[in-house]
Amino acid sequence: MEEIEWNDFEKVEMRVGTIISAEAFPEARDPAYKLKIDFGDEVGEKSSSAQITRRYTQEELSGRQIIAVVNFPAKRIAGFKSECLVLGVMGEEKDVVLLSPDQKVPNGLRIG
Repeated sequence: MEEIEWNDFEKVEMRVGTIISAEAFPEARDPAYKLKIDFGDEVGEKSSSAQITRRYTQEELSGRQIIAVVNFPAKRIAGFKSECLVLGVMGEEKDVVLLSPDQKVPNGLRIG
């Protein structure tokens, strides 16, 4: 494991957001959803491609708070613009468990 300096960690902007919508993303190489996420007034809404289909249905994702990195450059995935990285715990079989606050908090709060 490579060590990083504290100022490296401070550059990673992780924020709380609420999933507004989740739709199927059949064009993706691996099963995924297209997510629209509200990060509050300062950051606004961002889209993300997330490979979370093994544990979550589209219906149960709407309204769910998650944690994401919001300051990566946008990335094109099968023609879709992914603007943030939704964070989760990787299981042995790529079954992602989303990271989320255990209490409802305002969208946009920074993780530190």
